[in-house]
Amino acid sequence: MDLLDKKTYYYDLPEELIAQTPLEPRDSSRLLVYDKESGKIEHKVFHDITDYLKKGDVLVINNSRVLPARLFGYKDTGAKIEILLQKRLDLKNWQCIARPTKRLKVGDKVTFSEHLRCFIRKIGEYGLVDVEFEFEGVFEHRLSEVGNMPLPPYIKEKLKDNERYQTVYSKIEGSSAAPTAGLHFTPELLDKIKKMGVQIVEVVLHVGLGTFRPVKEDNILKHDMHSEFFEMSKENAEILNKAKSEGRRIIAVGTTSVRVLESSCKDGKFMPMKEETKIFIYPGYKFKAVDCLITNFHLPESTLIMLVSAFIGRDETMRVYETAVKEKYRFFSFGDACLFK
Repeated sequence: MDLLDKKTYYYDLPEELIAQTPLEPRDSSRLLVYDKESGKIEHKVFHDITDYLKKGDVLVINNSRVLPARLFGYKDTGAKIEILLQKRLDLKNWQCIARPTKRLKVGDKVTFSEHLRCFIRKIGEYGLVDVEFEFEGVFEHRLSEVGNMPLPPYIKEKLKDNERYQTVYSKIEGSSAAPTAGLHFTPELLDKIKKMGVQIVEVVLHVGLGTFRPVKEDNILKHDMHSEFFEMSKENAEILNKAKSEGRRIIAVGTTSVRVLESSCKDGKFMPMKEETKIFIYPGYKFKAVDCLITNFHLPESTLIMLVSAFIGRDETMRVYETAVKEKYRFFSFGDACLFK
């Protein structure tokens, strides 16, 4: 078995197991619990997560908020263009994914509304384009008027409530996709967790659409990993360092929190940081920061299932996923969750 071959991370998934809509209430989704030491698998409901948390644990959540990042516009010729915001470059310039790029050339104008338009400044690979926006007033207001929630392509159902693609603790706008492991928490569940004596630490990582980009290269080391902005505050670095020095568990909610924690941990210490990370975690990686992981079920051959394989081992990951398929868990963004402890 070649751990650098993307086919090593493939599994069969029946299409009917891809969740199309979120469950109500949020914490009624299922929870597969995997014990790293014994290999034991349990089947629970997400609100049972409190049975596996204890006083002194630190739960790390990503409070990034999803932008209405999908825009539909048209060129002066009338050609329809879809723009997906990927990463902000400065006040007016963004890196985006455009469809169809064959209709675009540098200098083209795309109009979204009377008050919002953009100009194509650069055309790259994989549909990536750099655009400069022209708008009246505040960009975020104009975006909220015409933008749509950027649901992943495997979700075909229309979302009835845009807030269901936001975590209940989302605060700082900047993501092009939701940090989906956090979608299972309710305010009541978080309150219960705090009352247990679990510390909750909020970090920021703005999720890019690269999260959904498939690994195209057979050798995963040739994959061009997307970069994402993250922030670890001085106060939170101190909380995490104290927990680590006292042997308390650090529990990451989602792969985005893992990326922040592992990127900001240098020589065994968490450092205050505000920068981009291109960290690529795959088997062989030695975790420096994370003790437990709460996450959803990820796409075959994705960088996210490779991260899980680094955390519990590739063979055990496949056993967990085969069990989840057999037990008819719901997969991907609106699907069920796992706890790896």
